[in-house]
Amino acid sequence: MTDSTPGRVPGATPRSVPGATPRSVPGAAAGPEPGPTTGPAPLSAPASAPHPLRIGNASGFYGDRFDAMREMLSGGPLDVLTGDYLAELTMLILGRDRLKNPAGGYARTFLRQLEECLGLAHEKGVRIVANAGGLNPAGLADAVRELAQRLGIPARVAHVEGDDLTARHPKSLAAHAYLGGEGIATCLREGADIVVTGRVTDAALVTGPAAAHFGWAPDAYDRLAGAVVAGHVLECGTQATGGNYAFFAEHDPARLHHPGFPVAELHEDGTSVITKHDGTGGVVDLGTVTAQLLYETSGARYAGPDVTARLDSVRLTQEGPDRVRIDGVHGEAPPPTLKVGLNRLGGFRNEVVFVLAGLDIEKKAAFARVQLETALMAAKSRPADMRWELARTDHPDAPTEETASALLRLVVRDPDQDAVGRTLSGAAVELALGSYPGFHVMAPPGKGSPYGVFEDVYVPHGDVDHMAVLHDGRRVHVTSAHGTRVLEPLEEPPLPEPPPLGSTRRAPLGLVAGARSGDKGGNANVGVWVRTDHAWRWLAHTLTTDRFRELLPETADLTVVRHVLPNLRALNFVVEGVLGEGVAAQHRFDPQAKALGEWLRSRHLDIPEVLL
Repeated sequence: MTDSTPGRVPGATPRSVPGATPRSVPGAAAGPEPGPTTGPAPLSAPASAPHPLRIGNASGFYGDRFDAMREMLSGGPLDVLTGDYLAELTMLILGRDRLKNPAGGYARTFLRQLEECLGLAHEKGVRIVANAGGLNPAGLADAVRELAQRLGIPARVAHVEGDDLTARHPKSLAAHAYLGGEGIATCLREGADIVVTGRVTDAALVTGPAAAHFGWAPDAYDRLAGAVVAGHVLECGTQATGGNYAFFAEHDPARLHHPGFPVAELHEDGTSVITKHDGTGGVVDLGTVTAQLLYETSGARYAGPDVTARLDSVRLTQEGPDRVRIDGVHGEAPPPTLKVGLNRLGGFRNEVVFVLAGLDIEKKAAFARVQLETALMAAKSRPADMRWELARTDHPDAPTEETASALLRLVVRDPDQDAVGRTLSGAAVELALGSYPGFHVMAPPGKGSPYGVFEDVYVPHGDVDHMAVLHDGRRVHVTSAHGTRVLEPLEEPPLPEPPPLGSTRRAPLGLVAGARSGDKGGNANVGVWVRTDHAWRWLAHTLTTDRFRELLPETADLTVVRHVLPNLRALNFVVEGVLGEGVAAQHRFDPQAKALGEWLRSRHLDIPEVLL
């Protein structure tokens, strides 16, 4: 690829990586011959002061907007374009895909996007870094090479591997360590145009290019932490530019209908500016960036394989329209272990939804429940796990049948597919003419489908063979973290003075506070923030863990941990176990807790009138 970036010489010879020793792997196939050297020189720090690095994002999940890659490449200047395709659920999906086709296991959408955009990236001199390799980064790298050759576009393709630990966990469908960004950095320093990875942390897609460009040492913790924070803002795409935003109603809807994807302007000192291409939809302001910073995090220490970023040190400043500056980020040595995500098949699940219309909703629900459970007991095939939920979507004196109806949902799980399939469907259908008045179901239950379970374990850095496989076939072992620090809980920072007493009004929390929620395994986090110091004084003293449980009764018997982030005027609540065995198990109505924060915002409490 040609390169329009100052400070690089087209066709320069890749330099060696300090401290990294190339080695061969017994039995490994010889790599391809070096490709044409018409592309950009290695991404490394020039002798003069390095220019800011513009990193964009074009994917927040496997299934995100297909045209985003083209939009980002054509919409404005970039040095690097990243794509985040992996999540806990995605690894399970790719694992099942690879069972059917051993050559698969990667995000095929990425290949289709490249087919349309590889020429544009080559023309613009933009490097592409994506974790679309999933369970098979080597397979995806080969497929990208074949694509480039077919299109006649010179491209140096490298990949990162070593995250796959499935062989050590034979009961798992997929077991993958979360690697850091140094493997990506090695590939870029050695001249790669495209780097695909398996399981790396989402932020590694930014720390890797930044470390390569600026020449950061592995112990440049504050700089690396700044890149981690920028990467965390970018990783979910348009969630940083107005997507899924609590205060969306304050903006012109037309501005948010098609939000542009985010860009981070990274500086050598680790500071950054979050923005987007000029003329694109969406909005970048203190609220949209704060919301994304709180998403799927927990306490002040945000740990990763490269560095532990201190979220309590983050400072945000609105620098201009659609420009938010991030600075002040402090970093610490990473923990001595790496997280490993284990995905396995947990059994089979099925569900049936009974529609209850009109009067006596509670009695109808109880009647149907006793009937079905009795039938299953008589068949001696009661599923191992049965969960009933009654959603009171009905309204009194309703103008339509739909608004007069409630939904009774039964979810069943069992190791035996028949127990959740034929037995359940037969018992439910046989009630059709002998149950409550108005009996019908949303759809007859099917055969039952497999569900997944996610859990995480931790291994020492040295137990993982982190490997950069360069575009010329060389394999470079990536050394583990030079220094580590065991994670320890932080004392809660001092709270601000409580606000003076005054008149209050019963109103929804969301009138003064924003929220964003998400999942991490079986836990959920709910980040809550306010926009003024006065509101922060009230929130910090009002929204305690006890009040949180009171507002969300589903959490009453669960462990809820509150983390205080004064710089962001935010509280982050972690609800342990609310999602059962993870998103793939579909433990609850909202299995990823995406709307848990919006439920919280809808709850009423006494709010000072001065804030309303």
